[in-house]
Amino acid sequence: MSDVIPINVDGQPGLFLHARRTIADLVECGRRELCLIDARWRTLAAEPEEGAATAEYAVVLIAATSFAAVLIAIVKSDGIKTLLTSIVKKALNAG
Repeated sequence: MSDVIPINVDGQPGLFLHARRTIADLVECGRRELCLIDARWRTLAAEPEEGAATAEYAVVLIAATSFAAVLIAIVKSDGIKTLLTSIVKKALNAG
């Protein structure tokens, strides 16, 4: 051990004093850590994380891509092309 053990006035090593100080330091460190953990839990409880998690983002992205693919398929169909073309022609003739 490299720790220096203090010597009492009568020349006897203060082993119990040293042990008591070490235990007090450990207790203080433990209290500090518990306080930090408690603060973190209270923060998480008061302000839960907002927004979707990564898996939820993936599901939303897949749904949006699927919806876009369906819309593109509908717009590319012959009936919709004819309808949109006639609407544009009427708008240009009206102006």
